[in-house]
Amino acid sequence: MKVLNQSINPPAILGVLGGGQLGRMFAQSAQAMGYAVWVLDPDVNSHAGQLANRHICAAYDDAQALKLLADNCAAVTTEFENVPADVLRQLGQVVPVAPSGDAVAIAQDRIVEKEFLQKGVAGLNCAVAPYAVIRSDDELQTAQNRAELFPAILKTARLGYDGKGQVPVKSADELEQAWQGLKKVPCVLEKRLPLQFEVSALLARGWNGEVAHYALAQNVHRDGILHTSTVPAPSASDELTKTAQQAAQKIAESMNYVGVLCVEFFILQDGSLVANEMAPRPHNSGHYTQNANLTSQFEQQVRAMTGLPLGATHQHSPTVMLNILGDVWFDENDQVRAPDWAGVLAQVDSFVHLYGKAEPRRARKMGHVNFVGKRMEKVVERCEAAMRTLGLSGGVND
Repeated sequence: MKVLNQSINPPAILGVLGGGQLGRMFAQSAQAMGYAVWVLDPDVNSHAGQLANRHICAAYDDAQALKLLADNCAAVTTEFENVPADVLRQLGQVVPVAPSGDAVAIAQDRIVEKEFLQKGVAGLNCAVAPYAVIRSDDELQTAQNRAELFPAILKTARLGYDGKGQVPVKSADELEQAWQGLKKVPCVLEKRLPLQFEVSALLARGWNGEVAHYALAQNVHRDGILHTSTVPAPSASDELTKTAQQAAQKIAESMNYVGVLCVEFFILQDGSLVANEMAPRPHNSGHYTQNANLTSQFEQQVRAMTGLPLGATHQHSPTVMLNILGDVWFDENDQVRAPDWAGVLAQVDSFVHLYGKAEPRRARKMGHVNFVGKRMEKVVERCEAAMRTLGLSGGVND
């Protein structure tokens, strides 16, 4: 793997594999710093491609497209973990790639990821949920015989996100049918735990091993999709925060990781900490950093991959990030109409970020709104007022 020995300065070209909203926000930060951004994505309507200095519209494993990136880019990153890891490894022989193909390979396979996390948190006051691997009929039977795993969640080993590829399983009797429903692809059966709340630990690590931590975000999901992130996590003690950040850093260091990394944790009813999964990239729960921190997670990704000093992660304001799904474009008659953005922005210190997606669809991530302020209770009030404006029920923590 090609290692970066000196910093890459603007106006160098930075390459991104993947053209979704994370690539788009990365491009915005990189261009603001004076870099040019080339995006490789097979979608002609790529959201990052709309803003890129060049959009290479080709498959991720297209040899000609990859050569074009390698010949012109000073460094390359990925905006999501389902880019073929071998492609990143191939590019990494020619140009610095952050994160590496080896790190991404761990995150894109839940079986490998579970084993890795288990080793990564060893020696800390942290664990991994009890689980079983199911890749064959024999492993299915073995899992069925482990009564302590039920009730559980059956998760596909690959390509599952935002609640996709997951099936609740109440008992061993339901497991075979659930696996068949997932086409008998390799899966992880994970014990359902008594969850108190969930947090994510966001950090950045440079080529020189420098690490910068952000505050823990406390996350609420609806139907498997992130709904809100409240930062700093109101339910997390100082001790829990320290342990989660130590675990995340140990995981990053064990991969010799470069870039922004997010590790998600469950806090159980008894207060214990469980490592759930990791994302080798900027994360939805870190979008708040665009308006509440001195350095956003996207600028931090630019700094890390180019060998620049990592930016200060100081959070100047309590914040709530509200995800905006396509549902808010539909009225009570299921007709599409524009959301009341003026009503949202009437809330003091609110910041709307939309992703340039032309077609709203239910459950599709269309954007997010960051709310900041001096006092968390006021920030929550403003967020919930904006939710009512958008026709969203419940509150920040529901």
